[in-house]
Parts: sequence; structure tokens; C-alpha cells
Amino acid sequence: MEIRESSTVTPIHVHPNLQNMETPPFPSPPRPPVFHTTHAGTYLRSTHLIPAAFPRLVPDIPLPEIPQYTPGRSAAERLKELEALTREVVEKQHKFMRGMLGGDHSVKTNISGNAGGITLFLAHANGFPKEIWETMLRSLLDSPAGYMVDEVWAWEAVQHGDSGLINAHNLSGISDWSDDVRDIAHFLLSYLPEDSETEALPARLERLPESTGEAGRSTGIAQGRWWWLDILSEDAHRKWLRAAVDFPKLFSSIILVDPVIGQPYTYPRDYYSMALGAISRRSRWASREDALQRFKKSPFFRTWNPEVLQLYVDHGLTDDSNGGIKLKMSSVHETLCFINYMPSWETWEMLDKVDEAITLRWIVPKEGFVGEEATRVRVWRRPANSSNVIFHSFGHLIVQEAPVELAQDVSRFLLRNYGSTKAHL
Repeated sequence: MEIRESSTVTPIHVHPNLQNMETPPFPSPPRPPVFHTTHAGTYLRSTHLIPAAFPRLVPDIPLPEIPQYTPGRSAAERLKELEALTREVVEKQHKFMRGMLGGDHSVKTNISGNAGGITLFLAHANGFPKEIWETMLRSLLDSPAGYMVDEVWAWEAVQHGDSGLINAHNLSGISDWSDDVRDIAHFLLSYLPEDSETEALPARLERLPESTGEAGRSTGIAQGRWWWLDILSEDAHRKWLRAAVDFPKLFSSIILVDPVIGQPYTYPRDYYSMALGAISRRSRWASREDALQRFKKSPFFRTWNPEVLQLYVDHGLTDDSNGGIKLKMSSVHETLCFINYMPSWETWEMLDKVDEAITLRWIVPKEGFVGEEATRVRVWRRPANSSNVIFHSFGHLIVQEAPVELAQDVSRFLLRNYGSTKAHL
């Protein structure tokens, strides 16, 4: 398969029906306004919506449906159905990546700090909600560098978590991480509030004047903010590094937590098996307690920090209208994101083009998802203004397995690059 040439982000336009868009209700119950309290102060929590970037790059085609489970049918028959669906999904995604899939771009109309401190932007990996960061974040705020953090934005892509519930009837049956790049750039340039006092912000953020966005492109986000630092988990690199190449002034540092960046044709080695595993995963349980007990017995979840696992149960699952609970992000959407592997190759190609003024910090396990030698090559792909650390005792899902250790390394990074403990004494 031919790798697409690196190009600028497809232009984002003001939605023609922006003023008449209805703001959907949040699908999950409101959470307490106080997120965390340290000796330096109290951090408040608020949740917000913005319209997704317009137009979408993915064609407006139906989402494939997983065949309904029929009691009494053999496991072999069920597997045969899922294999056929997986082949269909993979073939359709391949056609899209080659530019061979018809259909119009989607034009649906439904939507999905204090001066002197650091602003963090947290981007989740495929399959996880924005709340997956909370254990790490609390540890970071309690750390020696916690006083430096003034505001934190935890992003949730359109098909993940509560965003996925809000957008359930408006999502395409094709995935393209380029749309996520555009959504993030859209937020930073057109919706990031100049004043982030949570009590004054509406649930649906208001679009900023065009002049503010243009200033952000050329000089960076400077209204009352010192630094903009981004912490990316596993798959989030695909959208963020693309945005960093196109809008370098928006970023000060990027922390990459074992990002899925691989040399072309080296990853994934078997995307079909990965797709079949995702599409076949269990997605419904009798209750949250039932799900939690089953997760604890699963090799995949067994290595997770217990608090993070509880966050996933609390915020990655939702009530099922047919009884019990289910995943907020459907297994079909998780599959579509997995098999959209081309951005992993494209990101490798553009890594050495990331502005050297942007500090890169790599946090990786010993093996990484591509092996020890390939990981060593990857972290030095752009050697200038770059550093790395190896977490020897943990696997690929560092945010889930080692949130406290991750927070400690981020704290040291902040103190080393943006300040010192002296300012806090």
C-alpha cells in the first residue's frame, strides 16, 4: 500500500448551521465539581462540548452491525459470522485509505487558567474514555510540580466515551484519524476559552473570534498562559504530531507515552487478527460489578492499577436499554480505529519534521509494541530537544498500569523544563 504524502490539515470551515445547532444533553450523570484539592489550591471539574470540525473527511456511510447473538448456535457458526464481518470492515477501510471508496464527505449537523501557569492537554488511546487519566492526574497535582499546573483539558474523540454516546447516530462506518487532528486544531484555534474559570464557562463552548484563531496559528496560545504541554497516550500521537507539524506555535512540549508509531510495513504485522479480536470482544455485562470481577480475571486487565480499572468500569461503560450495561464505545468503532493503521506509518515519516523548538519526551516500556530495537530507533527519530525514559516493569498501557510512576516522571519533566521547587517554598 502506498503511503500518502504528508500534507497540511484539510481546511476547517464554520458550520453553515452553527447558530441553529441544538446542544445535546450530557449522557452521563453530572460529577462533583471539585476534582482534587492540594495544599496549593483546589482544582474544579467541568465538562464541555464543541461542534466537531466541518466538514468531516470520512464518507457518510452506514456503520456495520455486529450480528446478534443467538442462544443455541455453535461457537463455530458465531466465529464464521464475525470473521465475515471483519473481512468486510477491513476491505472497506482499505478502499478508503486508497481513495477507492465512494460516498460524500459527511455534512451532518449534530455536534459532539490563571495567568502564569501550565496548561495540560491529555489525549486518550483507542478504546478509552477521557476519565482514564484521573489517577495519573491526581498524582501529578500532588507532586512537587503540581503547583505549576493551572488548567487541564482531557480530550475525548467523537466515537469514544460520552462523545460516542452523543454522536451514536451520526458516526461513519469508516475511520480516519485526520478528522481527529482537525477536531483538536478546531478546539485549540476556535474554542479554547481565553478565560478558563470553570464557573463562567457554558456547557457548550462559544466559538472565538476569527482573529483569535489566526493569532494562535502565528504566535501561539499566549492569552494568560505560559506553556502548553501535551501528554499523549498510545494512539493519540497520530492526531497530535500531525497537528504539531501544521501548527507548531500551538505547542511547547509533547510527552509521548509509548505511541503507536512504526516504520512503514512493520506495524501492524497482523491487523486482521487485531480487528477480529476487537470486533469479537465482549461488550455487555449484567452489572458494573459483574464487569469488574470479570475484568480482574482477564490477562488484559489484570496488570492495571486498581483505581484506573475502577475508572474504566465507572466511565467506560453505560446503561444498556436492553438491561445490564455495555461499552460506551462500540466494538465496531474500536475495530475501525485499530485498522486505520496508515497514520502510524505517516507519523513515522513526519517525526523528524516536528519543530525542534517543541520538546519531545518519550516514555516507553522496555519492549514497546514493536520490540526493543525498533523502540530505540523510534525515540531518536528526531534527536534534537528530545529525551526518553524506559519503564522496565510495565507494558504498553503505561497510563493504565503505572499512573503514579508516570505522574512522577512528568513532574520531574515539568520541574526540569519549566520551573523549580524554589518557587513553591
